[in-house]
Amino acid sequence: MSRSRFALAAGLVTMLAVAYGVAQRRSGLDIRTARDIPTEAEAPPVWTNNPAFKKDTFTFARIRYSDNGRRRWGRNSGAGAWFIDFPDADLNLSWRLSQMTSLKVDPNGVVLDITDPKLFDYPWVYMVEPGGLGLLDEEVPILRRYLLNGGFLMVDDFWGEREWENFASEIKRALPEFEIVDLSLDHPIFHIVFDINETLQIPNVDTGTRSQWSGITWEREDARDVHYRAIFDSKGRMMVMICHNTDLGDGWEREGENEYYFREFSEKRAYPLGINIVFYAMTH
Repeated sequence: MSRSRFALAAGLVTMLAVAYGVAQRRSGLDIRTARDIPTEAEAPPVWTNNPAFKKDTFTFARIRYSDNGRRRWGRNSGAGAWFIDFPDADLNLSWRLSQMTSLKVDPNGVVLDITDPKLFDYPWVYMVEPGGLGLLDEEVPILRRYLLNGGFLMVDDFWGEREWENFASEIKRALPEFEIVDLSLDHPIFHIVFDINETLQIPNVDTGTRSQWSGITWEREDARDVHYRAIFDSKGRMMVMICHNTDLGDGWEREGENEYYFREFSEKRAYPLGINIVFYAMTH
């Protein structure tokens, strides 16, 4: 991975974060001030950046991976778990980053295989529902090299002990000497832009909508407790952010479908934490 590219990106985002204030904002932002909750018929957000600074923008990069050893493609052919919430989650988080911060964000996210040489052009990548992740043998050393050379992987939306054990086993293939550690709420990732002082669980839109009556925000009985965990390199840099028993992606994708879900889970939880993770990844 080009260290100069990472240094440039980190320096750029640091300046933007300062310009934004990094004022330790409290969660509970009103992200409807610039755009009301969209209806299903509303067009997706569209924005542009100065083409002269194309390489200085943040791009949402989603990882396409094998699901239980099967590589599947396409919306209508059982694409696999990597496809969940795509493309709306990617676009909506990108829009909110662009809308709410001074960060310049590419509206055109990318989908990458781990074996794609372009992987090393993107310092932040996202993997969803890795409970059935099955890394191909040729992917393991590439993912290891990406992470050890400055890359950052965010993992989201997998639930319960069986899925946890599978993911932990697979990531250990790439990073066998590094431990997975629980993050306490005083870690800077929870405070870099928005102050997050509770370990908040984000359910899918159906569970979240019902939670105003049921009080249930977990998807299964062995997933009641949310866990935010990480893997750090030998110098203390976070390489992997793990969001287990929670679903930020649905909070981004499904923001416009229900007023309660938007206010309780998208606005208060999914967007503040997502923005914090991106800023932390790009500045540390």
